[in-house]
Amino acid sequence: MQTAMLLRQLGMQAVPLHGQMGQEKRLGALNKFKSKVKDILVCTDVASRGLDIPHVDLVVNYDVPSQSKDYIHRVGRTARAGRAGLAVTFVTQYDVEVYQKIEAHIGKKLTEYPCVEKDVMLLVERTQEASEMAVKELKEMADRKKKGKKRGLEDIDDSEEMPAKFKKSLKGKKGGKPNIRKGPKNKAGT
Repeated sequence: MQTAMLLRQLGMQAVPLHGQMGQEKRLGALNKFKSKVKDILVCTDVASRGLDIPHVDLVVNYDVPSQSKDYIHRVGRTARAGRAGLAVTFVTQYDVEVYQKIEAHIGKKLTEYPCVEKDVMLLVERTQEASEMAVKELKEMADRKKKGKKRGLEDIDDSEEMPAKFKKSLKGKKGGKPNIRKGPKNKAGT
């Protein structure tokens, strides 16, 4: 949920989907993504199996799955029915061994997309600020829920707009919008 909030703070249309949501909320989140009301579906492995989600262009593994089968199911959401798609996995020095096991299991060396440190550093400040604001907003939502207010934590996916606090903080920044670039696309989710 925090990742979806972070992406929203950065001005992206994201909706969370996770196992702690009720069935109705999960279906609502899925429908928002399928109908393109939301561009990004941030989900746990609850969405990696048994769901037919057409037209998924990109799967981003924020963390490396510990099981090769989980990786296959996650990236299997893209490049379905012969379509092109891309799967990107963030790999740290702590994930290399597990990642190599995944490569051995699928019988393929996956393409490495090195990042340019100076490009990453340009986004660090903006991302840290958005992350702090997302955490603060989640805490505020939890407090409202505890106080018995009308909206609870589970209603987070109903938020359609970037919070006004963050819009104000972006006004003084160059361009006012995050610099997001799309990477190259490959066949079959690699």
